[in-house]
Amino acid sequence: MNPIHCSTAWEHKPTRRSWIRHLIMNGIGLLGWIAAWFALLAVLIGFLSPGFSFAFVPLLVYSAYRAVIQAFYLPPALQMRRILRTYPWQVLPGVPHGLTKRPDVSGNQYGWFEFPNPGRPEQRLPLVFGRHLRTEWWSRRMASRARPELKAQIEVVWFAGDPRFAGLIAASTPRAEAPRRMHVLRQQMSTDGGHRTFAEWGATPEDIERGRRVGIRPAHP
Repeated sequence: MNPIHCSTAWEHKPTRRSWIRHLIMNGIGLLGWIAAWFALLAVLIGFLSPGFSFAFVPLLVYSAYRAVIQAFYLPPALQMRRILRTYPWQVLPGVPHGLTKRPDVSGNQYGWFEFPNPGRPEQRLPLVFGRHLRTEWWSRRMASRARPELKAQIEVVWFAGDPRFAGLIAASTPRAEAPRRMHVLRQQMSTDGGHRTFAEWGATPEDIERGRRVGIRPAHP
């Protein structure tokens, strides 16, 4: 099944399997770190003398920290599903990208990809990794000094979304059958007045409603 022939990315069965696998792995990771914390606490209380507590406290703190970090992965996973159910896949070669800080982008940014504005194709808009969580795989391939074999892995990317609002980027598998390394990208361009004026980017009311469906709040016309 060719992903670009589906009206939404969610209709593409390999995509649904990739998302389900992504969610399951996140859930397993969260439950695993919670279980590790309770197991360490049980060992400390039930089997060890107080003198060994100094050795277990760092392990307890680390387990709690990893559980919290793992919990932060779940909201983006749910937003991925909303994006996949709203927008179709585009398979795009040679998408401009970089790790530099862009002055036209506000807030945290850990790399960016530039996509054509669907309302004004001559204009390109950046979407950014707004958090550093799980960006290492992408940043290693986006770096200007990355090895050619690494750069080649993102020469063609899958994109679902609207660069005026948000999007989902993914790398292609060797046979281009399914997306992998899916990651939510965010629109964070600075605008005067403290909010985005989507109408200036050619967004129609229908475009803005789709933006609301994927979690953009507020979405000003």
